[in-house]
Amino acid sequence: MKSDKTILITGGAGFIGSHAVRHFINKYPYRIVNLDALTYAGNLNNLKDIQGHPNYHFEKADIRDRDALDRIFNFYKPDWIMHFAAESHVDRSIMDPLAFIETNVLGTANLLLAARKHWQELQGKLFYHVSTDEVFGSLGAEGYFSEDTPYDPRSPYSASKASSDHFVRAYHHTYHIPVIVSNCSNNYGPYQFPEKLIPVVIQNILNEKPIPVYGDGTNIRDWLYVQDHIDAIDLIAHRGKTGETYLIGGHNELRNIDLVRLLCNIMDHKLGRTKGHSENLIRFVKDRPGHDQRYAIDASKLEKNLGWLPMIKPEIGLEMTVDWYLKEKEWLAGVTSGAYQAYYEQQYQNR
Repeated sequence: MKSDKTILITGGAGFIGSHAVRHFINKYPYRIVNLDALTYAGNLNNLKDIQGHPNYHFEKADIRDRDALDRIFNFYKPDWIMHFAAESHVDRSIMDPLAFIETNVLGTANLLLAARKHWQELQGKLFYHVSTDEVFGSLGAEGYFSEDTPYDPRSPYSASKASSDHFVRAYHHTYHIPVIVSNCSNNYGPYQFPEKLIPVVIQNILNEKPIPVYGDGTNIRDWLYVQDHIDAIDLIAHRGKTGETYLIGGHNELRNIDLVRLLCNIMDHKLGRTKGHSENLIRFVKDRPGHDQRYAIDASKLEKNLGWLPMIKPEIGLEMTVDWYLKEKEWLAGVTSGAYQAYYEQQYQNR
């Protein structure tokens, strides 16, 4: 199958990025170049089903390495960049802010430098930057984030993503690089590394270990099934306007404690345990520093302009996610192996 476009997907071995790689490989005749540094959360087993596809290419490289980016741009000559690569865990950003600045800010700046250097002709080019709703700060009991909400990041992670968003827009206005930015709510689904809430809960229930819940568990998040997110990105990349920002939300607000209890009920049913068994594992722990109270997205721009709506409700999406993790216990064991834990400790706990 002849490819008519080359897309460079950064962070394509990670959680959301691997879903994007698989989606675009299976749906379009595009050449997909997956650039990933394969840090602790990057895993080529996330893409074992498409290994060997004639339009799929993998490059182990770090977006902080400008020479590597020049080599990849020279060789593949990408038409689009879809930028997923990022340090993304708030707790780790509190422990080690510098790692987030290096990857999320400097890494994004390096990609923009490479795009400006190698894209002599801008027709047909696109720099698609994947960001988060956390750049907007925290909401009270009412209201929603929109594309016009002022930035108010509250953690080193969200500050690094806010900075990268600003650099992307600055390159559009200063150098006319065609860009699109999208900010999404909390993703969940298969292949998510077990440092985030949902896979942590699933893993701890499997092993009958305590389930940590920050504070009183009343913090609210909007949950977006990962394939809904990828479908939105696909639509925005092909039909969205360059220079624009689009918010992607799931319309699924849940308190953390309610999400955890829902997972407990699903897991008890799947594992044949007595209802309420797993809820006994819940432990309220000291709250995260600067913990944002509520995130919620107004995705009406995306819905009205491009006709997108999320398809998966949490009750269905969480059951699908649990089914996947129960089926892929070998994957789960592999990413929590001694090698991954040693990498994590070396990079983040001993700096």
